[in-house]
Amino acid sequence: MVASRVEPPRDEAELLARCRALEGLDVDELARRCGRSVAGPTVRTKGKVGELLEHALGATAGTSNEPDFVELGVELKTIPVRPDGRVRESTYVSAFSLADVDVMEWATSSARRKLARVLWVPIVHDDARRVGRAALWSPSPEEALVLAADFDELIGRIAIGGIEGLDARVGEALQLRPKAPDGQKRAIALGPEGERIPSVPLGFYLRARFTERLLRAALDRA
Repeated sequence: MVASRVEPPRDEAELLARCRALEGLDVDELARRCGRSVAGPTVRTKGKVGELLEHALGATAGTSNEPDFVELGVELKTIPVRPDGRVRESTYVSAFSLADVDVMEWATSSARRKLARVLWVPIVHDDARRVGRAALWSPSPEEALVLAADFDELIGRIAIGGIEGLDARVGEALQLRPKAPDGQKRAIALGPEGERIPSVPLGFYLRARFTERLLRAALDRA
């Protein structure tokens, strides 16, 4: 059975109401409500859980580079947490293009656009994976400054040929990490002498300690 398409929410209040209706469901029940098969382990992966929530909540962006709820300008981010609320891992934000590094600016970046307004949906890892209490978040002025500074440092290092010395330790909140799961090098970057060197595809991620702080604050305000 394939569930019918869910109309997009009219506003943020309706979006949050839909989240509250899903709160406490385990992944298998969420999949059943979406008319998806629950056979096999793949439905329980982080990406598949995100797809289930996109369907259940009426997201419209699909695979485009726009926020998931295009009409509201809201991006959906699932975030795996332990029962005590601690965040388990970093959160993917957006892809990074080496070809555009010379013209990248935080103000016009896809990373900033994706983080302008975020619906965080915790996935609580207890005996089963369950949908936790969702919260809407936008960066505070202080958080926005940290994100912009991290972005500028990361792009600046790559622009002067420092990609080989760049690792996940750089950046207080925002980091660049490889996206290729098998570590194969498929991109080309410039080295310190302007030479062309192979590199893995990269993506922007938020550190777990940053998302843990913002999630706790957002839930306190909810």
